[in-house]
Amino acid sequence: MLSAIIITKNESQHIARCIRSIAWADEIIVLDSGSTDDTVSICKQFTPHVYETDWPGFGPQKQRALDKATGDWVLSIDADEQISEELKIEIQHAIQQDHIQGYNIPRLSSYCGRQMKHGGWWPDHVLRLFQRQAGQFTDDLVHERVIVNGKLDTLTNPILHEAFVNPEEVLHKVNTYSSLGAKKLFNKGKTTTLPMVIAKSFWTFFKTYFLKASCIDGSQGLMLAISNAEGTYYKYLKLLDLQNKHHKH
Repeated sequence: MLSAIIITKNESQHIARCIRSIAWADEIIVLDSGSTDDTVSICKQFTPHVYETDWPGFGPQKQRALDKATGDWVLSIDADEQISEELKIEIQHAIQQDHIQGYNIPRLSSYCGRQMKHGGWWPDHVLRLFQRQAGQFTDDLVHERVIVNGKLDTLTNPILHEAFVNPEEVLHKVNTYSSLGAKKLFNKGKTTTLPMVIAKSFWTFFKTYFLKASCIDGSQGLMLAISNAEGTYYKYLKLLDLQNKHHKH
């Protein structure tokens, strides 16, 4: 039995396509954290297992969803992702292999309409399919991952990921993830300075555009390098702000 788990907040633009792509799963579990759009009502059209809760961070929220799963295997998928027919068949075969406890899956992400093959975005293997009893999520607020106790293998067909649909979504995610990233660094005792903030931002652009060759992906490759640099800039700028506020108390 396969359980698919999804966490959501204001994902009405993506969620129907996501759930349709996993409609073949034995169980679909959705945890929503305060959507103000039609996300919850859309999800309830596809599955009775829709829960509304608060927001403790990505890792703890995905663990909550995992705790509600009852299948022997779990597929963790984000609301802006889809499973192709080819990957579906590969997953159905993979979960028959009892000697494997988890699978990494390549992820093909699109940025403002273009599927990105450079800039560190491909093949972007993510551990998303695992035996329920063997896996658990880290408690990271952002950039959480699954820890699987057992043997891992890798699938061939990619998860399709609509990472950023338009510049407005880019800005929204840069703001959200930079805030979570700054809090994560602050909780770990990391510190920064304004010169470091600027240096890290320039380095992120250089690494993405030149070393990881997003320049090959045309105008979207340049946009990706800039938005990555912006994400780094605001993450460390917000860390600096947290430091200053902490020192005042």
